[in-house]
Amino acid sequence: MAKNIQAIRGMNDYLPVDTAVWQRIEQTLKQVLASYGYSEIRTPIVEQTPLFKRAIGEVTDVVEKEMYTFDDRNGESLTLRPEGTASCVRAGIEHGLLYNQEQRLWYIGPMFRYERPQKGRYRQFHQIGAEVFGLQGPDIDAELIMMTARWWKSLGIADHVRLELNSIGSLEARASYRDALVAFLEQHKEVLDEDCKRRMYSNPLRVLDSKNPDVQQLLNDAPVLGDYLDADSREHFDGLCQLLDAAGIAYTVNQRLVRGLDYYNRTVFEWVTSSLGAQGTVCAGGRYDGLVEQLGGRATPAVGFAMGLERLVLLVQAVNPEFEPTRIVDVYVIASGAGVQSAAMQLAEKLRDADPSLKLMTNFGGGNFKKQFARADKWGARVALVLGEEEVANNQVVIKDLRNGEQQKLEQHEAAATLAAMLKQTAAI
Repeated sequence: MAKNIQAIRGMNDYLPVDTAVWQRIEQTLKQVLASYGYSEIRTPIVEQTPLFKRAIGEVTDVVEKEMYTFDDRNGESLTLRPEGTASCVRAGIEHGLLYNQEQRLWYIGPMFRYERPQKGRYRQFHQIGAEVFGLQGPDIDAELIMMTARWWKSLGIADHVRLELNSIGSLEARASYRDALVAFLEQHKEVLDEDCKRRMYSNPLRVLDSKNPDVQQLLNDAPVLGDYLDADSREHFDGLCQLLDAAGIAYTVNQRLVRGLDYYNRTVFEWVTSSLGAQGTVCAGGRYDGLVEQLGGRATPAVGFAMGLERLVLLVQAVNPEFEPTRIVDVYVIASGAGVQSAAMQLAEKLRDADPSLKLMTNFGGGNFKKQFARADKWGARVALVLGEEEVANNQVVIKDLRNGEQQKLEQHEAAATLAAMLKQTAAI
């Protein structure tokens, strides 16, 4: 017997019971994005490797250790996308969407990073993100954060996430801070672990993210990034805080908050939770005003964020017991008797014509009424339509509410309106 082939470690199947939850969450996220005027962009899963090296930074963990990179048959180096912003910028430049224009875009799809799989963090994972181009004021930063706050309310998790903010200033301000931080770390090498020693010269701001408690204790005496901010960045950050205060969005200024990708400047933010253990970041983003020019386009201000959907799904399931997945079936058609199956299928098609959004399944494979009602329950239907020989002969149908057991017989042409009213009523309960 041939050996079973299994999924690659860290790349998971999502079965129908899982995808129903994902669909409900994604639908909520997309509705909010649409309400703010964002448009979807779809980019390839595979890009030329230099795109990510130039955008993310060659001395980042993503580029050094985590990218899935390979040569194709022509010897060109390609990479499975590890994040979405670089691809979005590349597409914007290539298709002339960015220069002297305002764009509000969103994307969703799989990303790939080779790292140790753990709960909510996998080698193939899924992100949803939003990117805004052509706007440089703190007001768009604030609206992006307000939009994510609306997500949390819509998903019933607002009490389980908190916002952390920081400004990492301009490239020049960060260079001055970098020198001061390196000088400080050099005086305390004995406290640093090997990872921090490696980062100390290549990417010292990442030391601020260290999870080592001894390093975090040391950083209490380190120079503070906020003391090195340029005047424009300080004014931008103050404006952002004022807008969030006016909108009632609570936040904490975290001077050690930096982002793991090199392209960020000024505003950086994270929504974090304590309800998922150590992996606490739910959504993160910030400004990246230099990236478009860095990748070959004209200088264009930009800001955005991304969120891992696996972690969001875990959080929603953990803290919102009232959250219901997308229902696979609303109505189940039950048929029994000579010549009834064809009539049931024709009625089902008429009902789909009347309401294309109706989720309706017809029983196949026969079975008595008891077995067919059991199948309706299995699929989670709210309503059953029952057809027997008598109903077909009289052009009638029995409609049964599977929640309270009430049923009524009516003309088939009345079924669509009756179903719509019943499903609207049960949805409101």
